Amino acid sequence: GAKLTFSIGAQKLTCEHCGAEKELTFADGARVDERDLMSALNKQGTQRTSSAGAHFVGTHEVKCSACGASVAFSGSLTSSACSYCDAPIQRDKAHELTHRLPVDGLCPFGVEKDVAQQKLHGWVKSRWFAPNEFTRRGVQGKFDGVYMPFFTFDAMTFTNYRGQRGDTYWETHGSGKNRRRVAKIRWSPASGSFQRFFDDVCVPALKSLPQKLLHGLEPWPTERLKPFTDQALAGKLAHTYEIELDGAFHLGKERMESELTADVKRRIGGDVQQISSQNTNYSALTYKHVLLPVWILAYRYSGKPYRVVVNAVTGAVNGERPWSPIKIAIAVLFGVAVAVLLAVLFGGEQGGSGNY
Repeated sequence: GAKLTFSIGAQKLTCEHCGAEKELTFADGARVDERDLMSALNKQGTQRTSSAGAHFVGTHEVKCSACGASVAFSGSLTSSACSYCDAPIQRDKAHELTHRLPVDGLCPFGVEKDVAQQKLHGWVKSRWFAPNEFTRRGVQGKFDGVYMPFFTFDAMTFTNYRGQRGDTYWETHGSGKNRRRVAKIRWSPASGSFQRFFDDVCVPALKSLPQKLLHGLEPWPTERLKPFTDQALAGKLAHTYEIELDGAFHLGKERMESELTADVKRRIGGDVQQISSQNTNYSALTYKHVLLPVWILAYRYSGKPYRVVVNAVTGAVNGERPWSPIKIAIAVLFGVAVAVLLAVLFGGEQGGSGNY
């Protein structure tokens, strides 16, 4: 009769008391399908007009069925644990409310906590420009497994561009000891068009964590997504989205535009590029609302808060860390010394040669 929790190693629901296991169950015919983005955005606008699109705000209390204690849920938190008996508790049907976009799928936790801690330890040791005390002591704090809300976007894009290709060439100026080589750029026009399909561009739907922090955990193996079941949340924290679909698509589109600009520069070629126009049409726009697993550690160093996150599917680590001004200064001085030495050596070789 005890509560079941999701076992990462077994990928099943397990009882911590007797060891009984139960497979995750999914609704008949459940699949992780793409949803039409424009239809969802139009519906979202209608809900806002009718004031139906309420958010999770304030604090709510849920009774623990194991010990009877009251557990507070605040903000977007939808799954937690009882502070008195550690039994898993969920805000009832939080991910199924009609005024919220349903969760289409999730990636179950695949990296055990002790493995994530080992990867975290390796990440700390590899921070060369961190203070010595930090790398020696490591980071200490509460290490939680959390399901983070993401939106993924698919898009077919067609881009037209015009610009200039710059190719570097060298000219010799002066004579005798004053002879020197000067870099010049020869510009030529460039234009073209190309098509590119974006598949599962992941956008974290949280305001409480920096986008860049979670982007550092990519790529996410979205091919492993399973249909959503709240059984997988048992024993883990889970959040619903804080950034609405239109805001998330705006962020996703910015990421696509950045990659398309890089594509345009590669296609223009040369040593440097100038883009005078870049126009992109988007079609076949779809999205998914998914939960992705993250191990997250919050810690303080010298009174300042930092966070480190671990991709609980692939084991990738990304985080915030302190910097050592002394190590950075030494590295800068060393770099300057090397640059001066190379300049002296290169200048000496040029001065002793009469051929250019």
